[in-house]
Amino acid sequence: MDLIKALTNEQLKENVPALAIGSTVKVHNRIKEGNRERIQIFEGTIIAKHGGGISETFTVRRVSYGVGVEKTFPVHSPNVEKVELVRNGKVRRAKLYYLRDRVGKSSKIKEVL
Repeated sequence: MDLIKALTNEQLKENVPALAIGSTVKVHNRIKEGNRERIQIFEGTIIAKHGGGISETFTVRRVSYGVGVEKTFPVHSPNVEKVELVRNGKVRRAKLYYLRDRVGKSSKIKEVL
């Protein structure tokens, strides 16, 4: 068991961003297309966090051209270049799945000042 912990600890990132539910973030994701690599930015609201340790993930939701898009990113993945905090949201839930049913102003999250 100690060998597994040693392997996972060396793959953990040192500078993990402070991810809070309801925050709006920009995720800089590294994408490989053929032999080229580029960074694509996915901006949206964090609606869920799962797990812990090496398998910790967070789900980001945004509305793109009228269609809701959700992506789940591993926190410690080498493909996630960085996570920028745009603004903090004030929420009272651990999972914001109810935002899937909301349209327009009711899907907004208040900002923490």
